[in-house]
Amino acid sequence: MESRAEAREFLKSRRAKLSPPSSVPPSDPTSRAVHRRVPGLRREEVAALAGVSVDYYTRLEKGRLETASPAVLDAIARALQLDSAERSHLYSLARASRGELAEPPPDATDGALRPQLRWLLDAMGRSPAYVRNGRLDVLAHNVMGHALYKPMFDSMGDRPNLALFCFLDGRAQEFFPKWPEVAEETVALLRAETGRHPSDAVTADLVQSLLHGSTAFFTLWATHDVRRILAEGKEFAHPQVGPLTLTLEALEVCADPGLTVVAYAAQPASQSEEGLNRLSQTRTATPSG
Repeated sequence: MESRAEAREFLKSRRAKLSPPSSVPPSDPTSRAVHRRVPGLRREEVAALAGVSVDYYTRLEKGRLETASPAVLDAIARALQLDSAERSHLYSLARASRGELAEPPPDATDGALRPQLRWLLDAMGRSPAYVRNGRLDVLAHNVMGHALYKPMFDSMGDRPNLALFCFLDGRAQEFFPKWPEVAEETVALLRAETGRHPSDAVTADLVQSLLHGSTAFFTLWATHDVRRILAEGKEFAHPQVGPLTLTLEALEVCADPGLTVVAYAAQPASQSEEGLNRLSQTRTATPSG
């Protein structure tokens, strides 16, 4: 991934999402929508909101973030109304522009997952759970995790990739009743990963495969949206037990940067809890590792 181009497109896309500031006097002809040649804010408007010169902001938006101090990055983030995930992405892009590259994420094939994480997954017997890296490779799972994502494991084997399943396997759109939302989240997570590890060749190859294999991915990738998902609800149309509405908790592993434990649970006494109970009775898979 070319970090300067990524920074340029990210800043342009965030600027395009914002409405013109209401503080511009209506009598100013440049404030009228008919005269605006670009969506969202102009560069000079962002510069004014951030308290920097237009020339300096223009330099930053061309991808030259290496000279930006933390204070400047914070000011740009406030001016562009970035959320926490977007702010983190901006900082990652700035570090990459200075050559401060993080270690690449653990590979799905390196077999280096700590046994303690596998023990943790197995101890979460009633909850479907798996460990993934930033590029969305599933590195390990428990029995219920395999049972919940059975269509994915049946299709891709014991080390699947969530993005490849989402976009290149037709069963994903049946498995996820709200597939468009899942697709947006998947792309946003992968985009954030490229900001953290712009020189990782494995991630770059994955993105290229998705760009060439899925029109939907190509379209969503161009939005430059990023996201950090820690907790949310998720719906499944499971081929064995039917509809499930589960809560997702994503637990970042402090001892293993880049790894996340993802676990699911159902509301007590709900139909989804009954569905998980039936799934636990029909499971045939064994935990990985």
